[in-house]
Amino acid sequence: MSEPLPRAQARLAPWLQSQLRELLRRQGHAVLLSGPSGLGQYDLALALARAWLCHAPTPEGACGQCSSCHTVDVRTHPDLCVLLPETLSLELGWPLDEKVQDDLDSKRRKPSKEIKVEAAREAIGFTQFTRSGGSTKAVLVYPAERMNGITANTLLKTLEEPVGEVRFVLATQAADQLLATIRSRCQSHSMGWPAFDEALSWLVEQVSDSRGKPAEREDLRVLLAAAGGRPSDVLELLQGDDAKQAASRWRALPKAVARGDLSALAQWNPPQVVQALQKLCHDVWAQRVGAEPRYFAAQDLPAGKAREPSHRALYALGQWSRDLSASARNAEHPYNAGLMLEALVSRAQLALNAA
Repeated sequence: MSEPLPRAQARLAPWLQSQLRELLRRQGHAVLLSGPSGLGQYDLALALARAWLCHAPTPEGACGQCSSCHTVDVRTHPDLCVLLPETLSLELGWPLDEKVQDDLDSKRRKPSKEIKVEAAREAIGFTQFTRSGGSTKAVLVYPAERMNGITANTLLKTLEEPVGEVRFVLATQAADQLLATIRSRCQSHSMGWPAFDEALSWLVEQVSDSRGKPAEREDLRVLLAAAGGRPSDVLELLQGDDAKQAASRWRALPKAVARGDLSALAQWNPPQVVQALQKLCHDVWAQRVGAEPRYFAAQDLPAGKAREPSHRALYALGQWSRDLSASARNAEHPYNAGLMLEALVSRAQLALNAA
């Protein structure tokens, strides 16, 4: 079976293509793409770097045919430096340093979820090398908020005064977590949100069922609502799963949680579990005060105990929301993922029964 095309080779979503055109008209050596998850920051950042390095760029972006485009697509371009957490490098197919790869292969340590200071130092060295033949070099940093303070400060001087023709594109899902000095040295670009129907039509083109046929539009509508209208998050939600099954699980989740059924959330890691429960808390609260739910269909939410919610019920939901915010701070590093899941579902069941 042939390997899937690298994401850089895939046609950009239309809302990203229009943003790429705008960014290519800008001058300056550093751009910061910022916005919530699921809006395509990585895809847009890579398309921008690819266009900067292309031998025959157009106002629409890279030509896609030259040797430069090909080497970006196969992750071997000598004038492109990509700073990612090791976990993300493995996921997206970017090669790691030989020693790092050897450490991971031999299980001496786990891949890092942060952008390490050693990688930033290598990027600084990269900017000082002679270009391989093109007119510029490019450095891509994603997600930029995964740089800790030491890593960010290491990169800061080169970002402010790069040697020669070097351009930077940083992409983030949490611009507020970046050093103010990093933000101030970049031209800022806020990621555009696609219209719901536009994103839905794009997803229909992208997602196939287990038989290779386009996924049902209604199933993808459920998943796009579950992702808060963020199309890239739908692809993360699917994780190679069948859209119909994923949509069915999402519809069943609220009432399963209200019953204390752990299996409704067992396929997700702790951060994903917390996020799903935060969405459920939001929608139950919205429904109880007469607003429209955002992430779930109204009929899929557990029914309230009274026509008018009591102060006690709203207090229970508010306390649950605060508890979930506290859980989110520790979800990346739980002491025991299984026990955390049990505690989260038990806490959710208590709040839902009170509401």
